[in-house]
Amino acid sequence: MNAADTQFLETLAKLNNSNPFSRERLELERQALGDAYRPDDDELWSRTPHTRLKERPNVALLTERADEMAVRMREKLQAGETFDRQLQEQYDALATYVLYYRHVAVRKIDEIAGTATQAKRHRVWREFWSEYQLFFSGTARVGHDRQAAAHLFACLFQVRRAFKHIFDCILGESLPVARLREQVWQSIFTHDLQRYRRSLYHSLRELPTLITGPSGTGKELVARSIAMSQYLSFDPEQERFVEDHSCAFTPLNLSALSPTLIESELFGHRRGAFTGADADRVGWLEACRPHGAVFLDEIGELDMTIQVKLLRVLQQRTYCRIGESNERTFAGKIIAATNRDLAAEMHSGQFRHDLFYRLCADLIETPSLAAQLADRPAALEGLVLLLAERIAPGEANTLASEALQWIAKNLPADYAWPGNIRELEQCVRNILVRGEYRPHTPQQVSRVEWLANAESGKLSAEQMLRSYATWLYAKHGTYEAVAKQMEIDRRTVKSKIDQAMLAKLQGSPSKRA
Repeated sequence: MNAADTQFLETLAKLNNSNPFSRERLELERQALGDAYRPDDDELWSRTPHTRLKERPNVALLTERADEMAVRMREKLQAGETFDRQLQEQYDALATYVLYYRHVAVRKIDEIAGTATQAKRHRVWREFWSEYQLFFSGTARVGHDRQAAAHLFACLFQVRRAFKHIFDCILGESLPVARLREQVWQSIFTHDLQRYRRSLYHSLRELPTLITGPSGTGKELVARSIAMSQYLSFDPEQERFVEDHSCAFTPLNLSALSPTLIESELFGHRRGAFTGADADRVGWLEACRPHGAVFLDEIGELDMTIQVKLLRVLQQRTYCRIGESNERTFAGKIIAATNRDLAAEMHSGQFRHDLFYRLCADLIETPSLAAQLADRPAALEGLVLLLAERIAPGEANTLASEALQWIAKNLPADYAWPGNIRELEQCVRNILVRGEYRPHTPQQVSRVEWLANAESGKLSAEQMLRSYATWLYAKHGTYEAVAKQMEIDRRTVKSKIDQAMLAKLQGSPSKRA
């Protein structure tokens, strides 16, 4: 082993434990490759029209060199040479890296666990197990331990799924989005992947995740990425994973349901527990698989009495169906999201402090589209093309070109995109259908509809109150801000919001997301 080999092994061991979406990963690649490192315009992994279908050249160089090093070190072991503890740990990291890129990274997810034939899935595992034995037999590691191999296989498959879901779901080339991808990876594995593989893989799901950010910034996509990337145990005797990863995500939009219905949907109920409960019902917490996640969208809408019950789930992992006294255990993960200012909600007494601090042990904030474009204006082109491919795959290039030309000609360069990615997608859809896009703003709708009616004396006092409260809510985004400006109670504000008018003010035909 010369000095260059020693440095490569030391660096690869660190790289093997690093976050692939981080700047640290890039620096480790530079250190490992030295003069062979190739500068890359798209250094940080992000899904763009230009980079998504190709392997980064530095990763290919690393893998090639790791393969060569692994062969040489394995030959030394087979010749009877022994490694000290440090070198053994570096060899373990090297072998893990090689096993991942030979048997997991090159496979589609369905080839490992999914729609592929049973024979094909079995073959992937058997090839992995065979080479695992070649790498580790005769070393300090228990080389013929199928359970250890199965756990490593499960961990590497989790890495493969996490990378794919983060890469595919979180779009954008800006630094704020790069940081978001890095944070989502940490939510799945923590900042120490080695410790996660060693001891946290079964217990980390007990830590909830809270996603905050403006409406339309992809909070549900972040939640889906985390939910679909949870650890799945692999049974080496049955040669299969114990759970189906495709059933891991259970979303529940709290803003669309009444408190009674939320409680029933979440916790389930017993027959006769309330009027209309004609049969026992399994709630989402009970239906959630041990390796899955329940996503509570609009957590800020949750009634205080249900907040107490949810807090118990987070603290003790137990709950009761409505109408029952026997406790049940929740086995999955809780992910919550909101676009509200929960600090203001707590200050006004509408959100429990203890629930907030339980939720924000793992906090992720999704950046606005304005923040992304302020960092990298050119990112708009890539986002529009990716959205065009989703909307009209066969016409993506022409649609994207048409949309970008229309935006450049008709919208100011500093247009804030208040609806964020959702608004940008709506813009591309409108241009596909109408050849134009008309941004919806509170000022436009107010002048055309409610304010014009008020000036002409057509509104009753109740209609005036509802219209003004709704307009202010669309402008400020919180009940507290509206209540303060109107000098009325927050609950009164909430009861006066006109959902149909609010949808128009926000430029969306649906409820707030």
